Amino acid sequence: MRYSDDLIEEIRMKNDIVDVISGYVKLQRKGSSYFGLCPFHNEKSPSFSVSPGKQMYYCFGCGAGGNVFTFLMEYENFTFPEALEMLADRAGVELPKLEYSKEAKEQADLKSALLQINKEAAKFYYYQLRQKIGEQGMVYLKGRELSDETINKFGLGYSDKFSNNLYRYLKGKGYSDDLLRQSGLFNVDEKRGMYDKFWNRVIYPIMDVNNRVIGFGGRVMGDAKPKYLNSPETKIFDKSRNLYGLNMARSSRKKNLIICEGYMDVISMHQAGFNNAVASLGTALTSQQASLLKRYTDEVLIIYDSDEAGVKAALRAIPMLKTAGLSTKVINLRPYKDPDEFIKNMGKEAFQERLDHGMNSFMYELKALEGQYDMEDPQGRTDFFKETAKRLLRFEDELERSSYIKTIARTYQVEPEELRKMVNRLAMKGAGMTETVKPKSGQNRNKEKQNGYEVSQKLMLTWLTSYPEIFGEVSRYIGPDDFTRPLYHQVAELLYEQYRQGEPNPARLLNQFTDSEEQTEVAAVFNATIPLDSEQEREQALLDVICRMKEDSIAHRTEHLAPTDMQGLMQLMQAKKELEELKAGKLHLHISFR
Repeated sequence: MRYSDDLIEEIRMKNDIVDVISGYVKLQRKGSSYFGLCPFHNEKSPSFSVSPGKQMYYCFGCGAGGNVFTFLMEYENFTFPEALEMLADRAGVELPKLEYSKEAKEQADLKSALLQINKEAAKFYYYQLRQKIGEQGMVYLKGRELSDETINKFGLGYSDKFSNNLYRYLKGKGYSDDLLRQSGLFNVDEKRGMYDKFWNRVIYPIMDVNNRVIGFGGRVMGDAKPKYLNSPETKIFDKSRNLYGLNMARSSRKKNLIICEGYMDVISMHQAGFNNAVASLGTALTSQQASLLKRYTDEVLIIYDSDEAGVKAALRAIPMLKTAGLSTKVINLRPYKDPDEFIKNMGKEAFQERLDHGMNSFMYELKALEGQYDMEDPQGRTDFFKETAKRLLRFEDELERSSYIKTIARTYQVEPEELRKMVNRLAMKGAGMTETVKPKSGQNRNKEKQNGYEVSQKLMLTWLTSYPEIFGEVSRYIGPDDFTRPLYHQVAELLYEQYRQGEPNPARLLNQFTDSEEQTEVAAVFNATIPLDSEQEREQALLDVICRMKEDSIAHRTEHLAPTDMQGLMQLMQAKKELEELKAGKLHLHISFR
């Protein structure tokens, strides 16, 4: 059972977003919105805006955004029911008591049983390491120069070469085969029945932020494959939503968190006093892990291996961390491969010095980008700056963008005004994405074109909610089906339905999205901007966006048109005719951004 949409909307409407956020952030009115310093990332000039009209907030610096429920969920680390309960109490609305279904109770009982099994397994592995049978594992850990204190602190263990000891131990505790199968600790086949998944391995218990064992990692003794083995996904373990070592690192008093690659990186850093280190669990960093980091810090230092794979992993992680609202720096450990190797060779003081002089993540991206162009060739150098200008458009805050332009100009010896002009030209053409650049290594032009269409669709949704008076005119040419990205199409359908019923209400629309990532993305949809100054430029940009969206829509419909669909073909021909007339100026938009 969940609360009704009407009740949720009643509570939202009775909690004015400006009043609620003012209790956390000092806001000042500027025009129709309020601005303040963003509570989700460090900044010196206000880029955090709260719109009374939209009843939404959005930070142009880090991309955080949503309605009043989202704010409390992000700021207070509340679940949606907790945020709803707090706001209901604030507004004097009495919530009906929720009754848990039989299925919900069964799921809760299952998770509790699996947590207990994992706890017992961790105790078993811990004991095994400290017995004669675990001598090989202890020799390995001591060879990695880990102290007894560190080994005990991380609860490290060992699984011996016999592959059914843990199974026998847990069966002796009375657990059923069905529960043990769901724990992820065992393999099952017809010949051998149920047997231990981990054997002949040093064991690393994986804990959630509440210090509950939710899974395990195992490092094989010897040269067998795979070298590292992790628990599979279970009812209590989702590796994309957890980070190794975060249960300890979240209590660190340091100003940032360090994200690295593996278990031993985290353990060796903690032993050296860098107790703010965490690691992703055998996979590339995920957006869920980035959001998890944001709960505990505003700055992340990336320390991945210094090989090619590590560089690629860092470049994938940077945009995810920025989207989550995190300031990011990349740490260079060369000539050493990883933190453990660096600390053993250079010591803690040298490691701290590298942490203190990390490279700004955007400049790190540009350094990697530079390798794709021939910087000695005038054309290659020009293409590099075109791509750089396009990336500069990501920065919504003009002061931040201007600071980067100056730094890039100084670093690459180019006139800042020339780079600024290039950025402005790109912003004008096709909503900032019409020009594509081909580096010497080759680039997927279709992907660049698709990115331009997505930006256009995002801008259109922003304009329709910011200037509802243009809805009638725009809807003559653009409908929900012209939004080809699935999430934007879903938002557009809800928005057009709201318009038919009265007036667009983006804050209420956001209630339809319960996933925090979707909420953030939808909030960003309603806050897209391009740096245009005059009314004439905005009107021209709107016409460009309509034409670009129609082009994309026609291409999309053509691709999916059935050969026998004559009516669909006629509609496509009419759409193409209207598009050509719009481009030729034969049809006029009677629209004003007022």
